Amino acid sequence: MGSLLSSEVGWSWAFWACSLRGHPAPMAAIRSNLAWFSGPESGTLAMCSPEEAALLRLEEVFSATLARINSFVLQPLLEAAPEPSDPWGRECLQLLQQLHRSSQQLWEVTEESLHSLQERLRHPDSISLESLLLLHSADRVLQVHLEYIESYTSCVAVQAFQKAVKRRSEYWQGQRKALQQFLSGMSSEGSVGTALVQALRQPLTHHVQQCVLLLLSLRDTVGESHPTRELLVHAATVFGNLQSFTRQELEQAMATQALWHTLSSRLRDVLCTPAHRLLQDSQDIPVTVTPLRAERVLLFDDALVLLQGHSVHTFDLKLVWVEPGQDGCMFHLLTPEEEFSLCSKDPQGRVAWQRKVTQAVCQTLRGKKDFPVLGAGLEPSEPPTCRCGAYTFRAEGRFSQATYEGEWYGGRPHGKGTLKWPDGRNHVGDFCQGLEHGFGIRLVPQASEDKFDCYKCHWREGSMCGYGICEYSTSEVYKGYFQEGLRHGFGVLESTPQTPQPCRYTGHWERGQRSGYGVQDDGDRGERYIGMWQADQRHGPGVVVTQAGVCYQGTFQADKMVGPGILLSEDDSLYEGTFARDLTFVGKGKVTFPNGFTLEGSFGSGAGRGLHTQGVLDTAALPPDPGSTRKRQLGLGVFPVESRWQGVYGPFQDFVQAGCPGDLQEALLGFHVQSSRELRKSQEYLCCERTHPEDHAGRMEDILEELLQHRAPEALQQCLRKALSNSLHPLGKLLRTLMLTFQATYSGIGANKHLQGLAQEEVKQHAQELWAAYRGLLQVALQCKGQVPEEDQDAETRDLQVHRLMLPLVLPSFYSELFTLYLLLHEREDSLYSQGIANLSLFPDTKLLEFLDVQKHLWPLKDLTLTTNQPPGDHLPHFTRYSLVRDKCFLSATECLQKMITTVDPREKLEVLERTYGEIEATVSRMLGQEHNLPMDDLLPLLIYVVSRAQIQHLGAEIHLIRDMMAPIHTGGLYDFLLTALESCYEHIQKEDMRLHRLPSR
Repeated sequence: MGSLLSSEVGWSWAFWACSLRGHPAPMAAIRSNLAWFSGPESGTLAMCSPEEAALLRLEEVFSATLARINSFVLQPLLEAAPEPSDPWGRECLQLLQQLHRSSQQLWEVTEESLHSLQERLRHPDSISLESLLLLHSADRVLQVHLEYIESYTSCVAVQAFQKAVKRRSEYWQGQRKALQQFLSGMSSEGSVGTALVQALRQPLTHHVQQCVLLLLSLRDTVGESHPTRELLVHAATVFGNLQSFTRQELEQAMATQALWHTLSSRLRDVLCTPAHRLLQDSQDIPVTVTPLRAERVLLFDDALVLLQGHSVHTFDLKLVWVEPGQDGCMFHLLTPEEEFSLCSKDPQGRVAWQRKVTQAVCQTLRGKKDFPVLGAGLEPSEPPTCRCGAYTFRAEGRFSQATYEGEWYGGRPHGKGTLKWPDGRNHVGDFCQGLEHGFGIRLVPQASEDKFDCYKCHWREGSMCGYGICEYSTSEVYKGYFQEGLRHGFGVLESTPQTPQPCRYTGHWERGQRSGYGVQDDGDRGERYIGMWQADQRHGPGVVVTQAGVCYQGTFQADKMVGPGILLSEDDSLYEGTFARDLTFVGKGKVTFPNGFTLEGSFGSGAGRGLHTQGVLDTAALPPDPGSTRKRQLGLGVFPVESRWQGVYGPFQDFVQAGCPGDLQEALLGFHVQSSRELRKSQEYLCCERTHPEDHAGRMEDILEELLQHRAPEALQQCLRKALSNSLHPLGKLLRTLMLTFQATYSGIGANKHLQGLAQEEVKQHAQELWAAYRGLLQVALQCKGQVPEEDQDAETRDLQVHRLMLPLVLPSFYSELFTLYLLLHEREDSLYSQGIANLSLFPDTKLLEFLDVQKHLWPLKDLTLTTNQPPGDHLPHFTRYSLVRDKCFLSATECLQKMITTVDPREKLEVLERTYGEIEATVSRMLGQEHNLPMDDLLPLLIYVVSRAQIQHLGAEIHLIRDMMAPIHTGGLYDFLLTALESCYEHIQKEDMRLHRLPSR
């Protein structure tokens, strides 16, 4: 290859030699050497400062040197023909390849810098000093130098040069003389590997040193106000810091390289990696470890290592927390699974170790090395207490072998994170002090392929506690509350219709089992059970409703009906007696038929014989009053209404009593799910579409403030309407859960007339509970504002407010199912009423008024004239002329009464009835020409007339719903009187003479 030094760079090596001996080249020498420039450009150069010319020659020399290093040192190092088969050899080769790339980048940026200097020196008038790459892109130049230093020191730390030379030792022995010429001061006895280390370091270190000097000199040549002075100061600072950083990196790399020689081969294989840099060794500053045992402590820039014999305990510095100790010679370290202390012989040793560990932790968390030197960065010297990281637990326990990735605090998972177990379990959610706490989603694989149980729940101290949604691999879905990992409180368990035994349970749970009041649908048997449970079995009083309309009520034990009970059939037949376990008649009993006949005796059944009995059939009894059959309501008095759904009311009451804390809002009230989702098949898409509390910052505070601002009756009603219609509002959430229980009980199979009493009780109770919930929120709002809470309302005031404010707002949510039950219960009466209405509708006005015995002086004769557009000379029959005008008689009252079906609010229905009465009196007063108050004898036939013309369907169901739901304050008042009058009309229309009356012959 020959000598690496050409005549062109002889001056530069004289320049380098001066600094190699520790004597920086003085500016006088630099200036004298400017005579080297000659030729056509000499005149131009005279116009530039000597410092710029010196920088030009410096970059030329460094560029040429880098080119020589690449061709003479790095390329041969990479030309080891076969790729190493051992892992260490392959890793060293990769390090050398990276060094080659970074060296190439360093040469390229040096060429750019050289080009900018040449252009500046050629055209000093048109190209300003700011155009120099070293000035306007000093940070970019710095980054390229740092990458080269990192690659170089990694090779030094693991002795990559020595190992590469060893593979081609004969070649490098032949190059020893060339290396000696290339490196001044190289000893003939030194190893080739050591020579290569120097060859790759010296040009860089001396180049950086001279850059600092020249930039400082150039800075001194410009004035204080010169626009480039700030750039020059910055560039000089960058290269000065780079000089200190390079020195530190080299020292750490050499110390790390020396460390490997002090360790056994087994330990060296475990610890020796290019990333490790030794920062502190307990052999230099002794420390002991308690309570753990360690013969030696090593602090690397990314890990703390404890050595005990052949055992190695490594702690990732990202997850190491440093805490001061009470003893001046001790400080504590917290890690995910260990807590221990480092003790030194004196406070100075403790300070040195604690400072080094703290700085190393800071540096590791930033993900980059400190610049210019360790601990001298601008970032805080204390590492953050809260941080992110990943860790695999090794100790025995629930987290054994699980990898946690997420937020940490004081050595414990804290915040949001993900846990993954080797067996496929996956938990994503909130953690607190090392345990699952808050909302979390867990995926648990099952034995069958691609089957998972997915838990979307709230957690407390490591177990499910609060509201959750669980989707099981069996296609079942549970939505409800948990406690200590088990279903506890109110919840709904539902299977898909495609499952072999479809079912749905809505009710209370205790320790994972159905216990308390609950409703279950059995799809296979086509029946619904409403009643008490214990230990996952029907136990206690209960009602069974079948698709055929048959109802049972009795006492259950161990899932079977025992003792006396009753059965109500669709045709109102009643059985009172004992039942077999399959709900067939057995033993003594009594059957009451719809026609009043009774059969009393002993009942039994046999294989193929059906039902048989011995007893007395009584045919003398009269048919029962229809009103008595309506009174056959199941469950009344058996299931106290106030205790049926305490599992729904209870969490809300707990939330209010706790002061409505935001962190409990989801756990106690349930999170809002925007849409149903099928079970997730992969961990990658584990999710739950819910509205997060943090998406509504301050939402609870806004709710409480709004309640305070709207306490007047009219404003309060609007405020409550808005709250109940909002599924994210606590009152709205509570209402929707109550709607769910109502539909689960009374829709579908539960739409049975014998359950109407239970249903209307529940609606009233729900209105009371929602009012109590509002009052509880208001008290919390007052306390938050420091105001005196309101006194508890007495029963009368509470009932008045419930019926006046809350019930009208709540009733629409339950109206569909509730009114269906009223329709079924009063179906027979409404059928008779409809027949009467149909017949009465055939009467002309005058005939109908006459038929109803309305006194003729009350007839609105003015309304019974022919229409004004009647053609003259028309000779229509008398009946036809009446048919044209009959709808005009008491038309305003008729239209008013028809509005009764446009609202569900009982009070508004009563107000419609009151206005109807007012329209009747107004019409009569207009006829008489004076105010006239109708007595009951006159009002009733006129009201029958208006009711017959209004033709309101299912009037009986409407009347009884109003009667059951109207406020107690109206009992005995005007509304009660008017409703009684309407009931009389309804009953009168059902009478046989109304239904069978026909039009007179024409």
